[in-house]
Amino acid sequence: MKLNILVGSATGTAGLVAQAIQLHCVDLVSDIRIEFMDGLDINVLAAEEARNALYLVCISTYGAGDVPDNAQALYDSLAAQPRFLGHVLYGVLALGDSCSHQQTFCFGGKKFDERLQDLGARRLGEICCLDDASGISPEAAGAQWCSQWLKDFSSQAAVQACG
Repeated sequence: MKLNILVGSATGTAGLVAQAIQLHCVDLVSDIRIEFMDGLDINVLAAEEARNALYLVCISTYGAGDVPDNAQALYDSLAAQPRFLGHVLYGVLALGDSCSHQQTFCFGGKKFDERLQDLGARRLGEICCLDDASGISPEAAGAQWCSQWLKDFSSQAAVQACG
């Protein structure tokens, strides 16, 4: 199994979280790839790419609840070039600040999640919302969450294989 971390970031924090995940989860997944969303489109989620893969959308929220500029092309292509993504298994790690942006907290990740689900992609687990106002390092919190998320997925896959 491989983990493809798709990073959308305005300030670079989501990229740092992705790197922390890569380092922390190397014993759980043999192949972890970080790909910044710059210039990507829906084809990054093609069936042949998704075989034996999990996707993690690691994304910040920009402005008034928008996806960051580097994620906009991929986000837009999910609507402009819609196709069934039932083969895509994914999770969302959303970054935000509940103090400064209470009304739009983690909307970048929530918007991506909604669009992926509309196309039939299957989210594993709940969205992880990392709050900059919490005082907890997003890198440590994200790596810990992802480790548990991967373990939960492995347990589910083992149960399904036996069932």
